[in-house]
Amino acid sequence: MIQHELLNLPTKKFGTGTLIAQGSGVGSWQLLSYQVPINPVHAALLRTGKVFFFTGSGNNPTRINSPFNSVVWDVNSGTFTSQSPPTDPSGLPIDLFCAGQSFRADGRLMIAGGTLQYDPFYGATSAFLFDPSNEQLTAIASMKYGRWYPTVLTLGNGRIFALSGLDVNGNLAINPEIYSSSWRAFSQATSPFELYAHLILTATGQVFYTGGYFAFNNGVSARLLTLPGNFNQRITETPVGALQQPDSGAQAASVLLPPAQDQRVMVIGGGNPNQATNRVSIINLNASNPAYAAAPSLNFARKHHNAVILPDRTVLVCNGSGFDEAGNAATLTAEIYDPIANTWTLTAPANRVRLYHSVALLLPDGRVVTTGGNPRRLNECDSNGNLPGSSPPLPCEDRQIEIYSPPYISQSRPTIQNAPAEISLGNTFTVTTPQAQNIQWVSLVRPMATTHGLDTEQRLVDLPIASRTSTSLSVTLTSNRNIAPAGWYMLFVSNNSRVPSVARWIRIS
Repeated sequence: MIQHELLNLPTKKFGTGTLIAQGSGVGSWQLLSYQVPINPVHAALLRTGKVFFFTGSGNNPTRINSPFNSVVWDVNSGTFTSQSPPTDPSGLPIDLFCAGQSFRADGRLMIAGGTLQYDPFYGATSAFLFDPSNEQLTAIASMKYGRWYPTVLTLGNGRIFALSGLDVNGNLAINPEIYSSSWRAFSQATSPFELYAHLILTATGQVFYTGGYFAFNNGVSARLLTLPGNFNQRITETPVGALQQPDSGAQAASVLLPPAQDQRVMVIGGGNPNQATNRVSIINLNASNPAYAAAPSLNFARKHHNAVILPDRTVLVCNGSGFDEAGNAATLTAEIYDPIANTWTLTAPANRVRLYHSVALLLPDGRVVTTGGNPRRLNECDSNGNLPGSSPPLPCEDRQIEIYSPPYISQSRPTIQNAPAEISLGNTFTVTTPQAQNIQWVSLVRPMATTHGLDTEQRLVDLPIASRTSTSLSVTLTSNRNIAPAGWYMLFVSNNSRVPSVARWIRIS
């Protein structure tokens, strides 16, 4: 086990971002002694606390019929369990590579689309639900349109919205679909949204396209989508004030800044198409005329990076490169954005360069797991599986697991002794904690489901404290289903020093 710590660094400035690195304020990284058995292109945190990795063919045409394409990782035991692959009527495995994903209210993970064929890529119409209780995939009704690189988003009413992606003929799918008990497509086309378009559910129930995406710059600007009740009606698109450097949205990261009630969305980094930017922009969707404004820049220009909401209400940005998939332009140093201070803090350096197909997600104990990295296909690599000419050697499929411990992990942390297993919108309920007098925040964090730097799931919902005793807190859940969509969440309490507890799982019914 390898652990790095960076201590006693002076305060420095890079670009317009501010680096505050002092003492143990930069956290530490651990490189685990084992690796994921598959190329971990997709990752989701399950309500059991385990992590589901799936990959399908995993960017390797020779594996398109491989049965070994998904595993569940038990974080505590360090073991992996493989699943029976979904198959088509002829018995061949269905390729989940480059599908979309989001959680249903019951905790099952929707996986929609995937790869029908390689080079050129065609999208699959298939859809599946992964059940954490039995750790199995079940086929459901297929979509009308194939979707490769689609965006899948859970709506406040519990339905699933699917946008964009390449169809079964390799053309852009411009008719979105919604899943309830089956899929239904809108008859009228939308703008030609980019592949893996970054979507966020807003407090009004509208869907916000941030201007961030993964591929195919079609010139669609950031905008709000209003979904009609009739599938024969057109989805209304309302552009917002433009994103700074709008042509640099490729391989960016987008996040709904905590808490979700503030409705502030941040777009971080990106490229056009190869050179990365350190641009950071924030938009307030609660404003009467929402428009992006420049925010403090990243210390390092990044693309192919990941953004993770932490329970202390900051945002970790890790992985990525300053130029395309070049390892020599990558940075091992992550950055943490504090929305209250409006500053970036550099972390200790990680051990592994992670670029295309890297993933990162929050664990219930407040640590962040990161893995993956797939800058080239294996057939383009040397006999050791590394990118030819890379120095130091850069694996073409990096399956090593690394865990980041934010500074709060080493602090004295509050604890949750009791909380209800299930709550309803608008309800007030009790959280028991011996540190009740020293708690400033109670939060719900929705588990992540991520791929290609895209995550439509993660959000932190504030639970205002109505009253307290020496050992308990009375808190209230919002009545707005668009702020807190039904499903499973991690409940955290944070003390006056912003140090969070370990999470307790709770379900919004």
